[in-house]
Amino acid sequence: MKRLYILLGCVLVSTSALQAQSKETKRADLLFNQFEYVEATQEYLKLVEKGKQDPYIYKQLADAYYNMFNTAEAAKWYAKVVATPQDAETHYRYAQMLKANGKYEEANKQMATFAAKAPNDQRAKTFKENPNYLPKLLDKQKAFNIKPMDISSDKSDFGPFLANDNNLYFTSSRNKAKRTDGWNDEPYLDIYKSTFNADKTFGKPVEVAELNTRWHDGPVAITADGNTMYFSRDSHAENSFEKDKKLKAKFSQVHLFRATRQGETWGNITPLPFNSKSYSTSSPSISKDGKTLYFTSDMPGSIGSSDIWKVSVNGDQYGKPENLGPKVNTEGKEQFPFITDDNVLYFSSNGRQGLGGLDVFSIDLNTKEEAKNVGKPVNSEKDDFSFSFNTVKNIGFFASNRTGIDNLYSADPVCSVEATTVVTNARTGALLADARVAILDAKKNVIETRTTGANGEVVYNVECNTAYTIQAAKDGYESGVFSIAPNKGGKARIEAPLNPIDVIVTPTEIVLKEINFEYNKSNITQEGAFELDKLVQVMKNNDKLVIMVKAHTDNRGSDKYNLDLSDRRAKSTVQYVISKGIPASRISGKGYGESEPKIDCKETCSEEQHAQNRRSEFLIVK
Repeated sequence: MKRLYILLGCVLVSTSALQAQSKETKRADLLFNQFEYVEATQEYLKLVEKGKQDPYIYKQLADAYYNMFNTAEAAKWYAKVVATPQDAETHYRYAQMLKANGKYEEANKQMATFAAKAPNDQRAKTFKENPNYLPKLLDKQKAFNIKPMDISSDKSDFGPFLANDNNLYFTSSRNKAKRTDGWNDEPYLDIYKSTFNADKTFGKPVEVAELNTRWHDGPVAITADGNTMYFSRDSHAENSFEKDKKLKAKFSQVHLFRATRQGETWGNITPLPFNSKSYSTSSPSISKDGKTLYFTSDMPGSIGSSDIWKVSVNGDQYGKPENLGPKVNTEGKEQFPFITDDNVLYFSSNGRQGLGGLDVFSIDLNTKEEAKNVGKPVNSEKDDFSFSFNTVKNIGFFASNRTGIDNLYSADPVCSVEATTVVTNARTGALLADARVAILDAKKNVIETRTTGANGEVVYNVECNTAYTIQAAKDGYESGVFSIAPNKGGKARIEAPLNPIDVIVTPTEIVLKEINFEYNKSNITQEGAFELDKLVQVMKNNDKLVIMVKAHTDNRGSDKYNLDLSDRRAKSTVQYVISKGIPASRISGKGYGESEPKIDCKETCSEEQHAQNRRSEFLIVK
């Protein structure tokens, strides 16, 4: 990934500086300090091959490979580095490289050392609070289906953004005619675009020539009306840099620029007023109303080495940049903000708990919710970044170096509904903890059962456009059944008020809803058990209570058939209650067939009357 361009700017080096130093590490150090990591590692390795065993050289090699995101080599050299005492950040970097290679147990050991050395660092606090976060993260429901994009090249491609003009803009180092960047031995970056076709294929990428310079250019953001573009560019292009006489180098930053549409091209390019020679501003994203610009910067006031910032926009006027604070930013790196039309912010971070390298996170700025890792398959053990999402087309894009180079991927959302069931006392409205909440499919099969926390809530992620049923139960309360209507996606809230169980007890009987049996069967169904659990609870609360179960049928079928069927059902009911811990001496049952109809309608019974006759009664014997 273009860490030099994204965060630190780049350097214009005087060739005479490369010839001035020649003893031991001086030449390698000069290259390292000039961000020429490819050549720097070659020089350090030559010293190692000559038998130079020096922790300082190991550290320089490790950091150089870290900056190039060569995870295997970085981990190899960090292993040698930590054999001697090191600062906390070195252990953190080593942990990141181990995670990037799937070595999570070893990474946790390094994180533990980091946390001990930097206990006040928020990354350390988060680790100590939840050191074994990985299984839960890996078990996270998939939010997107991803696919590699065939417009990727054999060089770095990242920063994809689908504008409303149906062009996908992205940044690439594929132009081999350009000068090579010593950071990673690739050509400097240019801005490209590719037409997004109706069948979701893409046209051949072409340069946005009017925006590209001999330096790094991109990525971009475009307003909803399509008339204004914000983009990043190496400040060398405007002759803005700081000289380092000792290194004989000119260090630039990454700056933000504004351009306006001029027919079919872009022009009227102007730098934003808060750019500086002292820090970078990059990776823009503009809100739907065009009034808030989000970007990455390491300007004063940053929490980590790079943070997400925002600034108000009013025509050509800009407010004072604001840091998004600790709900987004950490002591690590937060980069590549993207704000959706519905105010969800996506960004990448290596300072939060993830799978390795940069992971993509999201936070809904309309709520007080915390930032969430979007999980696999968008995130991997490598760097995953520059995620964008077009709400009109309902498709996302991002970049990842999971194959060893920054490539582009599309991300189709998996349609799901976040269904939150809130269980309360129907009389008082109090939230009920430790309530059992089961979710059932359309065939009444129980998919899963969970228990509410102190907030009375259970959250299930369910499929879109599908109906579900919620069954909520708690000791001392009448169980309840609630529906989740088919939903096109998003969030659903299911209120589940439960009545205290004493409301179903009368002086002569316990009144339950109909105990359902399958046709011509006597086994207890899930729905029947749900009702009978109420009876069990009443009998546990009143240990002297003795119950007689009377089972009845309608008058369809022979007398003997109905009598036998009702008797089997009565006995199944009794056996269920006994299985729940009620002594057999306290409950008995008998079938009465059609002999005691509730409505004596004989041969003229309606379906509703048949249903009322087909019943179970729970009489209080004493």
